[in-house]
Amino acid sequence: MDDCLFCKILKGEIPSDKVFENDHVIGFKDIQPLAKEHYLFIHRNHSKNVNEMSRDDMAQVFDAIKEFTQSNELENNGFRVVSNINQHGCQSVFHTHFHVLGGEQLKGFGS
Repeated sequence: MDDCLFCKILKGEIPSDKVFENDHVIGFKDIQPLAKEHYLFIHRNHSKNVNEMSRDDMAQVFDAIKEFTQSNELENNGFRVVSNINQHGCQSVFHTHFHVLGGEQLKGFGS
């Protein structure tokens, strides 16, 4: 997608502070963090939201999140993974992405 912000990040047209990268997925710091540690993980294949992702792409993103969080204190102390979908879910960039939040005690919203 030519006008997709995250596709432009993938192409290197827009800089990002990468924290993870492999053949399928990149992770980078969110520019408007909602927690002490706030990262976005995206697949290189464009999809609008999680309902459009293939099973393989979704598995690759979650494998990347697992590898990343196991390599630092996020796994030990806990973290949250969130994907916003469409208007009511507050999605602002329409390239499927997963927020990984941690580094501090997060406020609960259910169990």
